[in-house]
Amino acid sequence: MRNAPDPKRWYALALLCLTGFMIILDASIVLVAVPSIERDLTFSAGGVQWVPSGYGLMFGGLLLLGGRVSDLLGRRRVFMTGLGLFAASSLLCGFAWTGDALVLARGLQGIAAAVLAPSALSIVMTTFPDGAERNKALGIWGATSGVGGTAGSLIGGPVTDGLGWQWIFFINVPVCLLVLVLAPVLLQDSRGPGRRGFDVAGAITVTAALIVLVYAVIEAPESSAGRTTVLALVSVALFAVFVRIEQRSAAPLLPLRLFRSRALVGGNLITIAFGLGAFGLNFVYTQYAQLARGYSAVEYGLMSSVLAATAVAGSIAGQHLVTRIGMRPVAAVSLLLSGIGATVMSRSAVDSAYFEVAFWGLAIFGAGLGAGTVAGAIAALRDVTGDDAGVASGLQNASFQIGGAIGIAILSAIAVSHTSGTTPAALTEGYQVAYLWCWVFVAAGLVGTALLIGRKQTVEGEVTEPTAESPAVRLGP
Repeated sequence: MRNAPDPKRWYALALLCLTGFMIILDASIVLVAVPSIERDLTFSAGGVQWVPSGYGLMFGGLLLLGGRVSDLLGRRRVFMTGLGLFAASSLLCGFAWTGDALVLARGLQGIAAAVLAPSALSIVMTTFPDGAERNKALGIWGATSGVGGTAGSLIGGPVTDGLGWQWIFFINVPVCLLVLVLAPVLLQDSRGPGRRGFDVAGAITVTAALIVLVYAVIEAPESSAGRTTVLALVSVALFAVFVRIEQRSAAPLLPLRLFRSRALVGGNLITIAFGLGAFGLNFVYTQYAQLARGYSAVEYGLMSSVLAATAVAGSIAGQHLVTRIGMRPVAAVSLLLSGIGATVMSRSAVDSAYFEVAFWGLAIFGAGLGAGTVAGAIAALRDVTGDDAGVASGLQNASFQIGGAIGIAILSAIAVSHTSGTTPAALTEGYQVAYLWCWVFVAAGLVGTALLIGRKQTVEGEVTEPTAESPAVRLGP
C-alpha cells in the first residue's frame, strides 16, 4: 500500500525552489558585477575571471559527490549543512578584502552549491510520488532555475549600482537563514538505498584537473609556451589518474560504462559547448558594455536581458521541435545559430548603437542557446534508465557548469592576448576576437551531434524524452 502523500509537500517545494533560485542566481548575478569588482580589488591580468569560474569549477566538479553524500548521510541533514556553508561563504565574499580572498570564498560557495543542489532535487524526488505530481514538481523546479538565470542580469544591476557589489553576496544570507528555520518543519529526511561508499579521491582528482586546466588557459597570455605546456600535461595526467580511480573504485563517482552510450556522450558534448559559449560570451559582453562603452551595471542588466528572454523562448520552441524532427537537427541548427549570434557580436565597435549590433547578436545567440540546451539534455538522458538516472542527470548538469567555467577562462585569455592597451578601442579589439572564438565551441558541439547519427530519433513519431526518474533538469542559467 502506497504511503499517503506529505500534506506539506507544496510548501516544501516552494522552500526548495527558493533555494534553487538562489543557487542559480548566484552563478549569473556575479557577471553583472565583474567590472565593479575588478575596479575595487586587485587582480592580475585576466585574473578577475576566477570570480565566476571558481564557483563554476567547484560546483560542477563536486556536484556528483554532493549527490552521493546526501544519499548516504541523509538528504535534509546535508541540505541544511550546505545552507549553513553557503551563508558563511556568502558573508566571506561580501567582506573580501583582496581579489584572492574573494576567489577563495567563491570556491567555498561553489562547494556549498554542489551540496545544496543535488540534495534539494533529491528531496523533491522523494517528497512527490511517481506520476503527474512529480512531473509537475520537476517542471516548477526547472522553471524556477531558469528564472534564476534570467533574474541575475536584472537584479544584479540595481544592487551593484545602488548598494555595491558586496550586496550581491549579502542578500543570500537572510534567504539561507529563512530556509534553515523552515527546513526542519517542512522537509522530510530520507536516505538512498544500500551502503555505497564515497569516491572522494575521484572527486578531488577531477576537480584538481579542471582547476589546473583553467589556470593554464588563464596564464597562457602572460606565460611561456613551455610553462603552459607543462600545466596542460599536469591536467591531462590528473584526468588519467581520475579514470584509473573510477576503473578501480567499488563505488565510482562516475561509472565509465555510461560512456558506452553515444547519445550520452554526444548530448554532454552539446551541453558543454553551450556552457562554454553562454558563460564565455556573457563574461566578455559585460566587460565590453561596462568597461569599453561605459554603461552602468543597471544598463548592462537591461541590455543583456534580451539573451535570457530569447533563451526562454528558444527552450519552449526546442521542446516542440525535438518532438517533431528529432534531437540531432535541433541541436545542430541551434549550435549554428549561436555561432551566428557570436559573429554578429564580433562586429560591436566602440561607437556601435545597441540596436545595431549587440541586441540582434544576443537575441540570435539566446535563441540557439535555449533550443540547443534542451536538445542536449534530452540526448544525454535518452538511453539512461534505473540506477544510472541520478548520476547521468548530475553529469549533464555538471557539464554545463564546467563548460561555463572553462569558456570564461578561454574567452578571457583570448581577449587579454589580443588587447594592445587600456583604451576603449583597444579593449574592444580584444573582445571582437573573443566573440569569434565561440565558433570553436560550436565545432565541439557539432562533434556531439555527429555521435547521434544513425540513432533512432523517434518512437511512433515522438522523441523519447527523459522520464520523471531521469529528469532533464539543468542546474544552470
